[in-house]
Amino acid sequence: MVAALLSVTFVTARLAPAAPPPRTEPYKNPRSPKNPNHLHLQPLSPSSSSSSSAASASSCALQCPHFQSCSGCTHEWDLDRPQVLEEVSKFFKDRGVANFSFDIGRLWEWRCRAKLAIRGTPEIPLVGLYQEGTHSVVDIPQCRGISKLNIQPFDEDLGTGELRYVQMAVTTYNTSLPAAERYREGKVQVSLVWNSRNEHAQNSDKLKALSDFLWRNGGPNGNIHLIHSVWANFQTSSSNIIFGNKWRHLLGERDFWEHIGGIDVSLDPSSFGQANTQAFCSLLRKLQKYVPRGSSVVDLYSGAGAIGLSVAATRKCRQVLGSVKCIEINKESKASFEKSVSRLPKTVDCSINWHNTDASIEPVHWLEGSDVVIVDPPRKGLHPSLVDALRNVALSYSKASKAPKASSEFSSILNEKEEKRPWILRAREAAVHVDGKTNWENSQSWPATLIYISCGWESFKEDCKNLLSNNAWHLEKAHAFNFFPGTQSIEVLAVFKRGPRVAQKKRNREKRRQPSLLVYLFSLWLEKGDIQLFSMVHLLDLASFFLHQYEETRGKKAYQSKIIPGKNIAVAYLFRHCNFT
Repeated sequence: MVAALLSVTFVTARLAPAAPPPRTEPYKNPRSPKNPNHLHLQPLSPSSSSSSSAASASSCALQCPHFQSCSGCTHEWDLDRPQVLEEVSKFFKDRGVANFSFDIGRLWEWRCRAKLAIRGTPEIPLVGLYQEGTHSVVDIPQCRGISKLNIQPFDEDLGTGELRYVQMAVTTYNTSLPAAERYREGKVQVSLVWNSRNEHAQNSDKLKALSDFLWRNGGPNGNIHLIHSVWANFQTSSSNIIFGNKWRHLLGERDFWEHIGGIDVSLDPSSFGQANTQAFCSLLRKLQKYVPRGSSVVDLYSGAGAIGLSVAATRKCRQVLGSVKCIEINKESKASFEKSVSRLPKTVDCSINWHNTDASIEPVHWLEGSDVVIVDPPRKGLHPSLVDALRNVALSYSKASKAPKASSEFSSILNEKEEKRPWILRAREAAVHVDGKTNWENSQSWPATLIYISCGWESFKEDCKNLLSNNAWHLEKAHAFNFFPGTQSIEVLAVFKRGPRVAQKKRNREKRRQPSLLVYLFSLWLEKGDIQLFSMVHLLDLASFFLHQYEETRGKKAYQSKIIPGKNIAVAYLFRHCNFT
């Protein structure tokens, strides 16, 4: 039994990719799938590249001995082209998205997180995934051992046994090593799901014996140091829920860190973590580009806050100009969020808040005061109340901007926050506040950008159609990522902008034609200022051009980098005589 666990632990520790970050390619029509099916848990290295068609085919084949019986994968060939990809590409093209891209990623040795069921007997334990459509476990490890500890696997029918599941998560946090070597030296956090109420139950001596055995053989003093830590979760429910509410740290390091999206993220064993860390990092790099610097951001379904905190660190959501609010229903994520905040760079000076509440209850309250909304819902998609709130806010804002009478309708949305709603009060009590207060008070801003991360394609299509109805939003950009090679799953990153597409472009043109308030104030200064070097016309022309650049970049450095040849003297004059604050 223990030998089987160590075998799986060894395999899991070597599943994360050791190659450079995955490449992103424009989508091309996929080859016709030959046989829809794959497995992630014991992948083989791909064949060497060759010009022959046979070599090309084998380079994208699964080559897994468990494929026919295991439920982990759905197709064995064309791992670089999920069968749903053609449909995804057409869906976005029909809705006006140009340059849709698909990030292939790494096809083998990518998994950093796995949950395996434990069934069978102490003499012949089964450690693996369920067979398709059943609760019969397909034994994944190719080596099997007889345990002297006599650990009894869980029996679902009788509710007896001791070990129900094992979760393994790989950390590659050792940033002192090059990226490729970090994955080679990854360590595994092992969580044992034990069939008892707590560590004082009758069979607790076996739990201690098993954890000690794993640590002795896979810990720092073992032949190969594979194990980062050992945890226990206590679950006695007869439902399909894997984890119970009680966790105990048994051995090894308590804190589990990963470097994701430019920041250090703490992940407790109870926290949700992506199985494909490198693909998730690629998605975050793409997402960060669509968040304007200095924005106020609300991150719904935030978990431990990896997305929101990475945006705060990389997009400079300043204290005065912006903030980040993370909304999460799982209260267990609070501890991980607080640890991650403690490791943020000192240059991050914006207001950061985490709230334990359901984002689908009065969602307008959380949308208010934000420029950008990021949603990363579960596979079933957004709650209908949140979809309605996003549509209503966008439509009401559009009406208010066109007709003064409609502003009263829009203000009614704002007034909802004055109610003393108990769920909002509870969320505030459970909140984490960093560097200032939340900025929803006295704020009149509403989301102009919606960034949707989806792991469920069917639910995303329905949500997207609802968001686009009545021209409340329009699709601006879309990208897909191969998070689970060999499956029907595809991860989507979609960027929506408020209002209809044509009207949005028209508003942008009008905005460029309107004189900037800063330019107007600058012209007043010129009436009494020193204008010996340039004529009034030249100065106003230069001021209008460069101050417009300043407003869009919100900073001197980016602004100065756009100086055009022949006007350096004028720019130097402007900076010398103006206080850009």
